[in-house]
Amino acid sequence: MIPIAGTPVLTAAEMRAAEDAAIAGGTSVDTLMQRAGAGIADAVRRLAGVSDVLILCGPGNNGGDGYVAAARLHAAGRSVRVAAAAEPRTPAAIAARALWTGVVEPLATAASAPVLVDALFGTGLSRPLDAEAGAALNRLTRQANLTIAIDLPSGVATDDGTVFGEVPAFHVTLALGAAKPAHLLQPAAARCGTVRVIPIGVAIDSATQVVSPPDLSAPPVDAHKFTRGMVAVLRGRMAGAAQLAASAAMHAGAGYVELLGATIPAAPHALVRRRLDAEALADHRIGAVLIGPGLGRDDDARALLEQVLATEHPLVVDGDALHLVTPEQLRERRAPLILTPHAGEFAVLFGALAGSKLAAARAAAARAQATVVFKGPDTVVAAPDGPAIMAGAAPSWLSTAGSGDVLAGAIAALLAGGRRPLDAAAAGVWLHAEAARRLGPAFIADDLAVALAGARA
Repeated sequence: MIPIAGTPVLTAAEMRAAEDAAIAGGTSVDTLMQRAGAGIADAVRRLAGVSDVLILCGPGNNGGDGYVAAARLHAAGRSVRVAAAAEPRTPAAIAARALWTGVVEPLATAASAPVLVDALFGTGLSRPLDAEAGAALNRLTRQANLTIAIDLPSGVATDDGTVFGEVPAFHVTLALGAAKPAHLLQPAAARCGTVRVIPIGVAIDSATQVVSPPDLSAPPVDAHKFTRGMVAVLRGRMAGAAQLAASAAMHAGAGYVELLGATIPAAPHALVRRRLDAEALADHRIGAVLIGPGLGRDDDARALLEQVLATEHPLVVDGDALHLVTPEQLRERRAPLILTPHAGEFAVLFGALAGSKLAAARAAAARAQATVVFKGPDTVVAAPDGPAIMAGAAPSWLSTAGSGDVLAGAIAALLAGGRRPLDAAAAGVWLHAEAARRLGPAFIADDLAVALAGARA
């Protein structure tokens, strides 16, 4: 079992293509099924201990994987039973069923077991389970102590995370070959529990990866405040939002942070407060400008944004500023550009885009020629040339005022420090979530900004 952090993410079509390539290279479907079943059996042995196991098998190849796993568990001396929704229908699943010499119980009347393995339906499902199968799955998962889904919980869509009907939440999901978008996109991700990858000997290549802990090593011995990165945060109508973002940039590792347009004292004292004028914006030492937190949406805010867009500084655009531009304006910039919209801001800027959140983020990034951080309970970071990084569920306590300002400040600090926009955005997303995890429940954004330093350490 491999943790998914940093691993590739494949859509259903991409996974099928990878398997087809392996088959074209001489690996049979039966061999792939044997590998999957062996990996599942090994994982179940490790997770279930000596507990009795019930494996639910569907009619397709996901069910075939379940039959192989059951046969291997039985051969290893484990107590295992099988229940099926229907007879196997694919040649490989039929062959796998023949390996299981025990009784196959009807799914609808199967008795529960301490450990439940769902191998009913995996990748590619596009409709709800029938009423009888759905009721049995929910009943048996409620009665189990440990629930394990094979590839995906039965009843979720692989590519966009849609949940068809009432799908129970599992403790563990064993992704076959590679992680899928549904392991990371809500609402399906909430049903997957802990996700681990089971390799099946297929070459995996993808432009999409799961976010992983970034390299946040200490600055070099000869570093100084400007080589670590200078961030300029523009104050708008709501001064507190810009101050939160500036605090986050400081605690995320920027060497020098200034709040442009500040007219009142603000803590901490290390935050430089400076008039906002052409001279301040022309400072060649600025590594990144952040505009948007608490900016306002009036004509003055629009004029200020246009002034910033005309500079050659790397830029992070957040909050109100996302309501004041068009993708066509943004794509004219040549300097690095990161946009950080939540769902509402995304809709204002880009309209309704078809497909999954991953597809929408990619399309938006290409349209604006910017790195897009499509925020939410699941976050997708997409670069304009195609690569994307997906973040799993962050702590739900991030649903507090100002947490987005903190994220924008963290990203600005990492961008100012010299990272590529995609790397800076992904590192900021990871750092933001890690700081929240360390804080525990019921924090406020001020706490979150300070906690970035501990998370980085």
